[in-house]
This record gives sequence, structure tokens and C-alpha cells, in this order.
Amino acid sequence: MTSFKRISDAGNLTGKVALVRVDFNVPMENGLVTDDTRLRAAVDTVQTLRTAGAKVVLLAHFGRPKGERVAEMSLAPVAGAFARVLGANVSFVADCKGEHVKKAIAQLPPAGVILLENTRFYKGEEKGDMELAKEIASLGDIFVNDAFSAAHRRHVTTAVLAEIMPAYAGMNMEVELDALDKALGRPQRPVLAIVGGAKVSSKIDLLKNLVTKVDALAIGGGMANTFLFARGHSVGKSLCERDLVETAKEIEAIAKAAGCDILLPRDVVVAKEFKAHADHRVCGLDEVADDEMILDAGPQSVAILATAMDVAKTVVWNGPLGAFELEPFDRATVSAAKAAAARAKSGKLIAVAGGGDTVAAMHHAGVADDLTFISTAGGAFLEWMEGKALPGVEALKS
Repeated sequence: MTSFKRISDAGNLTGKVALVRVDFNVPMENGLVTDDTRLRAAVDTVQTLRTAGAKVVLLAHFGRPKGERVAEMSLAPVAGAFARVLGANVSFVADCKGEHVKKAIAQLPPAGVILLENTRFYKGEEKGDMELAKEIASLGDIFVNDAFSAAHRRHVTTAVLAEIMPAYAGMNMEVELDALDKALGRPQRPVLAIVGGAKVSSKIDLLKNLVTKVDALAIGGGMANTFLFARGHSVGKSLCERDLVETAKEIEAIAKAAGCDILLPRDVVVAKEFKAHADHRVCGLDEVADDEMILDAGPQSVAILATAMDVAKTVVWNGPLGAFELEPFDRATVSAAKAAAARAKSGKLIAVAGGGDTVAAMHHAGVADDLTFISTAGGAFLEWMEGKALPGVEALKS
């Protein structure tokens, strides 16, 4: 990964106005923030800028108002919630441009903080409109992007501002990019990727990219069934994309040419019903009955995966290995997660996990604090794993 500009590269910030893109798309109920995780994540960047003597102007989106002013999607309630987390006053202006916004910023005391209205109230935001970008850019001296979760979008406040004014990565963005660089950019080898989830169709680009970048790829969850079926195994009434058999074979061929070993389950946990605590059994790959469905990887498969971790120096994980939301079909995911966490905690490997269900699975396994890094970025994390350029990151490169 090419080096990127950090706040420490910005020079003297005394009296400067820093426009800071944060992720404040937080869960709300009855006008109250119900989970302040994303608010707490912004504190380091905001405090760093305040300590440097800058005024901090926060930019964020909330929901999908599609360029319209939707009262329920105003960021007004978030200002107070962030003030409590920050331990300092946070002003709010119900706009993102105009002389009245400039006046509010001018009236901020040194190290003052102000949150502007939902950036997606403006039609030009998601279109990357240059005129809107110029209006917002006129409010500040530098731009700091601390929202990796939105870095895969070329919106005004996620990328375009960085293209037209001095731009730097926030502390959160910095940690994320450094961790991802260690995972796939310049990793310690061998690298083991673990990819699970329901469907191959949603992760074709990801799989094709990974097999050219890693030394071994373990496939689990429903998508493993498609690969097993492509290898000639019966999968009963399991979730399986039979129309993607040729795609699975193509991915295996790319992996073979790249010298990447593909690890599929050797044994599976099957049941006749998709529900928690359904009657189930462990069986071999050729013992799945027509009326059974594969809901998890078996203990032999987990043991093989743990052995692969012993060889690896880096593990990159996206997606659960089974129907982890239903006990006892969470066992493979939990056991493998604990194996990765133990090795990461002891310094034997770098373990980076991210994307949607993965974060929930790691918390479910009780190992979220023991992995090297967990990305909560969702779509941005997946596009990064797919090898795609992220506009919000590209604009920060030196």
C-alpha cells in the first residue's frame, strides 16, 4: 500500500479549521443514540486536532435521505451524544454550506467542535458534485478523513474534498490502513485467508483476488457447499448455488495456478431443520442424506484449520464457517475464532477480521479483543479484500 498522509504531516494547525469526515451513522431509537461505539471511535482524532490548536468541523451522514431533508435523519441529537463522549461542548448547525455556517465556525473558540447537518441532505453529496465540494471546502483549511467505512464511495465528503484541499488520514483511518497493509498489502507470510458466508455469488471478486494474494484459502459457510458440490459431493438440501459450479471450478483453477491451497470442510454437521438445537449429527462428505442440510463444519475440519493457522504468520478472516446464529451450529466458527485469537494474543500470527457478520461472530466467540485488528467497515473492508481501489483512500496517498 502506498504511504498516505497523516495528521502528523499537517504541520502547525494553530488557528486552522479542520473539516473531519467521521462515521456517525449510529443506531438511534426515539431520538436517542443506543450504541455510541462509532462516536467513541472519533474521539482520538478530534482530541488530537484540538490539542494541536485547530477548530474541528465534523461532517457525517445518517441513513439514506436521498438528497432530501428528512427530520428523522437529522444529526442534531448526535451532537449532544458526542459531547458527552468527548467531554466537551459540541455545537450543531443544521446545514453544511453557506455564510451562516462560516459565521458559526468563526465564532467557535480555539479547539472548539461543531457538527454540521447530515451531508446526504444534499443531492450533490453522493454524486461527488464538485460545486458542492468547493462550497464545503471553503469552510476549512484542511480535510481529515476518519471514516474508512465510507471510503469505498466517491462522495463529496468521503473523497472529493481530499482531491481539492490538503487532506490527511484521521487516527481511526490510520490504524485501519496500517492493519490492512499488514494483512494483505505487505504481509508476513504464509498468509491464510478464511472466507465464509452464505453465497459464492456475493464474493466472486473477493475469492478470485484472494487466491492470487494468499498462500491458503479456507472456505466455509454456505459457499463451501457450492465448492463441495462442484467437486462431486452430495450436499442434500443444503444452501448451494448449483448454477455456479463452473465459477467454483474456475476459482480453484486460478488458485492452483497461483500456488494457493484451497481448504474445504472434511466433515460436516447436518440437520433436517434450519433451527436452533435441531437434531443433528457429524458425518463425512459423502454421507449427507438427501433430506439433510449442512449447517456447520465438523470438528475434523476445525482441527485442520487450526493446523493451517500454526503454519501461517497472517490470517485474514471474513464470514462465519456455519450458521453461527443458531446453536449448536456456531461451534466451528467459535472454535476457529478462539484458535486464531490464542495465536494472535501470543504473538504467533497477525489476525485481521472484518465485514458484517464477522464482527458479530468474533464478539459471539468472545475473542474480539484478542485479535490483532477487527474492522467494522463492512462494504469498504470487502472491497479492499477484493483488491479494489477505494476512492477515499486513494485521495489520501502521498
